[in-house]
Amino acid sequence: MSIHNQPALHNAMWPGLVGKGPDSEPPIDLETMLDLTAAAEVNGTRFDGVDLFLYAPHVDIDSTSDDLKRLSEQIATRNLVVGSVVAPVWQPTGGGSAMGSESDRAKFLTQVRKACAIAQKLREIGIRPYGIVRIDSAASPGDWATDPNGNTNKIAGTFREACTIAEGYGERLAAEGEICWGGMHGWKLMVDLLERVDRPQTLGFQADMAHTLLFTLGYNAPENRILPENFDWSDKQVLDDAIQTMARALRPWTIDFHVAQNDATVRGSGSHDKTGRHCLPRDPNGKMDIVRVAGAWMKNENGAPIRAFQHICWDGCMFPNQVMLEDATWRDILSTMIAVRNAHGWDQ
Repeated sequence: MSIHNQPALHNAMWPGLVGKGPDSEPPIDLETMLDLTAAAEVNGTRFDGVDLFLYAPHVDIDSTSDDLKRLSEQIATRNLVVGSVVAPVWQPTGGGSAMGSESDRAKFLTQVRKACAIAQKLREIGIRPYGIVRIDSAASPGDWATDPNGNTNKIAGTFREACTIAEGYGERLAAEGEICWGGMHGWKLMVDLLERVDRPQTLGFQADMAHTLLFTLGYNAPENRILPENFDWSDKQVLDDAIQTMARALRPWTIDFHVAQNDATVRGSGSHDKTGRHCLPRDPNGKMDIVRVAGAWMKNENGAPIRAFQHICWDGCMFPNQVMLEDATWRDILSTMIAVRNAHGWDQ
């Protein structure tokens, strides 16, 4: 049963693309992802909307107005709306590093401009009542480490230019904190970058529970580690304290929130550029009480809802297609989202 009606509950569409391809499984097309989302129901409650990856074959970053009208119709006929959208700012998708050459940064900003234009158009069509445009540094921690201060300044400068672009379209940007993005790969580094950009009305933070858990472990940024070495995961109080320490610093910046699970393992090579694994909500290896930890991001120190975002989104990438095509998967996910809203949500 749904106790509260806010925030809205969304499902991410990019798990149909991320980790798929020639060296893995085929992508899951957008219509199938929409159908799976629309079909999920728990005691009469359904997903309210979806968040989109502006990347083909789901949504081409160079979509025309007619393309976006057709997209909106696909979504509206399933009684869904659009929330946040992801700008494809990385080099393989046509973008470039936010701390790279002048050409790289120009490509980065071009992708931000295109994403903001699409986001604005979807608002004008009426299918997108809320949400942000997501960005990251499109750079690796290893490359960043060659000149930490200088590279953070370069990223901040690029992000300030991105803010000016976003403001021209009436959009806000959210920087995704994840250990694989240079200059954003530790919680203190993330705060430092946001403060250097200093555009809080336009640039905020996107908290993903799976990625922020890894912040507490200091992967790729050992100096930012909060949890002790050889931490005993059965000690929930120490874990809660670590997450609260991090959230106190980043929650004031948070304008977009992903509910997720993580088993605290990473993949990658060497001492840098590792990234985490999402888990399904019922995965026995998941390290978080999802509902409990969500409260660190959705409520303030006094236990009141912060109301900094109008929707929350489930994010779980790189699951096998067989798992993703099962209706039960999405019912379990929706049930978890409802429980999060019941514990930390509000009414209009």
